[in-house]
Amino acid sequence: ITDCRLFCMQMTVTLPQPSATTTHPAMCKVQEGLAKKPLVGKDRSLAGDAYCGGVLRSKEPSQSYSVGDFLVTWSLSEGLLSVVHVDRPKDVVWANFPHLSFLTAGHGQAVFSDKRGFFRVKENLQSLVREQVLESFQAEGESLTLTGSFIEEAGSLWEIKFSAIDDQQLSLTAHATLEGRPCNRLCLVAASRASEEFFGFGAQFTHLHMKGRRMPIICQEPGIGRGIQPLTGVMEKLFGAGGAWWQTYASVPTCMSTDLRGLCLENTEYSVFDLRPDSYLRVGVFAEQLRARIFCGACPLSMLEAYTSFCGRMRMMPDWVQNGAIIGAQGGTAKVKATLAKLEKQNVPISAVWLQDWVGKRKTAAGSQLWWSWELNREHYPEWETFVETLRSKGIRVLTYINPFLVDASSDRNLTRDLHAEANEKGYFVKRADGTPYPIGNTTFSASMIDLSNLDCRQWIKGVITENLIGVGCSGWMLDYAEALPFDAHLQGHPDAASYHNAYPIEWAKVSREAIEEAGLGDEILFFSRSAFHCSPRYSTAFWTGDHLTSWRKEDGIKSVVVGLLSSGFCGMSLNHADIGGYTSTHVLPVAVPGITFTRSQELLMRWTELSAFTALFRTHEGIVPERNHQVTDAPDTLEHFARFARIYGVLADYRKRLCRDATTRGLPLVRHPWLHYPNDLVARRLELQFLFGEDFMVAPILDPGLDEGSIYLPAGKWVHLWSGQEVVLEIGRWCRCSAPIGYPPVFYIASSAAGEDMREKLVASADLGRAWTRVACRIVEDEVGDKAGNRTPRTPGKIGARGSRFLCCLRRRYSQVHVQPKEEDACDRFGAAELV
Repeated sequence: ITDCRLFCMQMTVTLPQPSATTTHPAMCKVQEGLAKKPLVGKDRSLAGDAYCGGVLRSKEPSQSYSVGDFLVTWSLSEGLLSVVHVDRPKDVVWANFPHLSFLTAGHGQAVFSDKRGFFRVKENLQSLVREQVLESFQAEGESLTLTGSFIEEAGSLWEIKFSAIDDQQLSLTAHATLEGRPCNRLCLVAASRASEEFFGFGAQFTHLHMKGRRMPIICQEPGIGRGIQPLTGVMEKLFGAGGAWWQTYASVPTCMSTDLRGLCLENTEYSVFDLRPDSYLRVGVFAEQLRARIFCGACPLSMLEAYTSFCGRMRMMPDWVQNGAIIGAQGGTAKVKATLAKLEKQNVPISAVWLQDWVGKRKTAAGSQLWWSWELNREHYPEWETFVETLRSKGIRVLTYINPFLVDASSDRNLTRDLHAEANEKGYFVKRADGTPYPIGNTTFSASMIDLSNLDCRQWIKGVITENLIGVGCSGWMLDYAEALPFDAHLQGHPDAASYHNAYPIEWAKVSREAIEEAGLGDEILFFSRSAFHCSPRYSTAFWTGDHLTSWRKEDGIKSVVVGLLSSGFCGMSLNHADIGGYTSTHVLPVAVPGITFTRSQELLMRWTELSAFTALFRTHEGIVPERNHQVTDAPDTLEHFARFARIYGVLADYRKRLCRDATTRGLPLVRHPWLHYPNDLVARRLELQFLFGEDFMVAPILDPGLDEGSIYLPAGKWVHLWSGQEVVLEIGRWCRCSAPIGYPPVFYIASSAAGEDMREKLVASADLGRAWTRVACRIVEDEVGDKAGNRTPRTPGKIGARGSRFLCCLRRRYSQVHVQPKEEDACDRFGAAELV
């Protein structure tokens, strides 16, 4: 129940009300939108209604403590514990809901069930205490410890400790004891404003704005459909693989808000962020100690720098990556050569060819899948060394594929080294309670997962990577999976698989990084990861957003790529990209069925190509069923379009290298949410389907079929339309409608951008700028406003706006300017009428 005002009818005690003369400065924001104490609901899941704060009591007088660059203040009259930064004393970094407890604790036992990397949590909450007594403060150096008890249980204890980390971060640890034993259910309860927006939580695919949502933190398969019906229902019924909107490979317990504050859990245990209430938030964890960081900044970019100092910043990608497209090809030496010949004939710049089937393939219920044996199949790729060397002489590298599973492939092909048998003999697999290898299901077969907690196993798999991948001339690989560790597994080097589950993706990336560094090839090899947790950016060279459905849908398709790129950028995953055209096709029946059958069309592939030119990597994938999907070489116009955007990607190489340096030194993503650079623009902060590429380019990819126009929101400033060169000057942000036929997605750059001018000049010189613009390319749309999601919403057709008549401002040819200036009486109305000057 989020309408907390109902509580006033059930209160049995009268709480003191703060006066205007004694209100702590932090209350200025805390009180906005706050209501009375929330009701306890029936939701006993982690961080659910049962965990909402009870009454906070204390006899401690009001007092303040400096903890590094932060000020922790307790106000007895207001029942308020608040944390502010000394440079911004009016901005709350963390605070409790006035007069309500900030820590709830209890005991519980959860059952985790899994199937094919999908996990379900069933919680049995056995005890819970909520009424908190604050009894003492103890300052020591740059730390402050608060202790107390819970009213419901005699002899109970709790402790929260604040410690300075640096000038932007504060450590917060909490633990509690109940009934003589440590609590394994801990939940922080903090105040929030109704208008506060939250971003983050890893690679989220459906929603970018998390206020009003409950976010479980668990790395797992995201599902097929994820809400698209009836596909999701069919996949769930048949395979348990329909998925939900919040499921993701890269689930990260981190968020930052538009109030320029953030919170990150260091715990790897299962946790939940409940942001559904308007006036507060709850952060719970299945652990005996909650370990968190609260951080802040003067602007969004400085907050991101603070967070990435913890999670790690990504290293520079190898220089050769910037040269052109990474071509996903398969089918053996002859077929790959033929594919590359078609691309080279069309003048496609190619940096690498990615051969996921280097180990050979087999047929499964899902289509054609790889032999997970991690040894080169020389029958499939004869004359491998000559093939690799010939490509290297052309400046084309070879990439392959690996994941943390092994299958018994001895009966189906001749192996020179049976890694499955070898690992089984050495005891290197994750085990069940009876000591046998734990089988992990995948479509119609099962595989064994290597135990990365076993130090000997780590050395062994690093040797496999060094010998079987690097040793055969690979310049990198797709680093797949790592989110499927069962919670009830038995590990050799870790006591609890439940707390190791989310850490496994980090360790899987770390193994590759160590193998590369030990080979002395740290600046030469690229690998890209799908799964991730908080410290994964420290080790991965790049990420990709996973197995998207070949569709236009937001739940699972091209739109989910944009949301995933933006949300992961808030979590340190600075270098991210997607399979061009998507991966998962669902032509599972003899005939196409609407809502169930999804395959890649030519138009979808072309629009996905346009989007990918403005990301970290430009990489194709044939998909799980290549023959069902349109490929870049299937039609002359598709190939010509792909070649042009591969060259556009190459033109951006110098600018992209600069952005990569920002990622390495500051933790900034290449694909950025506009709020990072325009924090005061209320429309920009709500955008979900357009992005900044660096700080210079605003990109609004076309994400729906059959369109030859697109909308883009431009914040105040002077912008240049990339394709036509037309300029627009805006004193306040405005929506624009742009001509956007295939090959010309809405892209603008800041007029003062040297990178933008350089790009346009190079495109003109190479004739890749494309068509000659004989009509107006874009126009300001004055009868459109931003909806709650930041998307364009037209007013009723034909109606006159409340503050001015409906009209369109057409832009002139290059160097002509449209100067949009608000009328004097509309100076504060972002969507008021404008006049042409």
